[in-house]
Amino acid sequence: MLDAAEFYRLRDGVVECGYGEDISWSEGINPPADEWEFAREAIFVICNSGMRFTVAQGIYHRVMTSLADGGSAHDAFGHKGKAAAIDFIWQNAQHLFQGYLDAKDKLAFCESLPWIGGITKYHLAKNFGADVAKPDVHLQRLADAEGCSAQELCDRLAKATGYRAATVDVVLWRACAIGLLNSREIAR
Repeated sequence: MLDAAEFYRLRDGVVECGYGEDISWSEGINPPADEWEFAREAIFVICNSGMRFTVAQGIYHRVMTSLADGGSAHDAFGHKGKAAAIDFIWQNAQHLFQGYLDAKDKLAFCESLPWIGGITKYHLAKNFGADVAKPDVHLQRLADAEGCSAQELCDRLAKATGYRAATVDVVLWRACAIGLLNSREIAR
């Protein structure tokens, strides 16, 4: 069972490996200030869905350049479904942002967006400032090993450490991604 001491060890390792900005970002994130920030975050999550961050980052920058120049996501991204979702969000940013602000259930609203599904809704909600854990493969393995949900795992460690549950998620995910923690071994 992960405890506060192990979390701090992992946090320190994440910082030593150069990812301290991830922690600072997560601790200080705010909801989107306007429709364009809303759209950029949604597009970022769509680009990252199912891809390595390093690949997705390049695609995201090409897509945003195309949109800023008055073009389409299709001009910069060969994935037809994702490009269509991105164009829809960009073209309807004001209406969608207002819908997000008005939504009582922010997670459900996130999931209603095109190409945002049952897992990526947590990624988007986190990027919008919600204190949620994304039950991706690493977090789900860790949670399963403890017999709880990813949210329960992160909430427990957040209470023990004073960090946001979303930040605990970031630290645990990054620790797994860079090899400080092996979620496969823990899941056995």
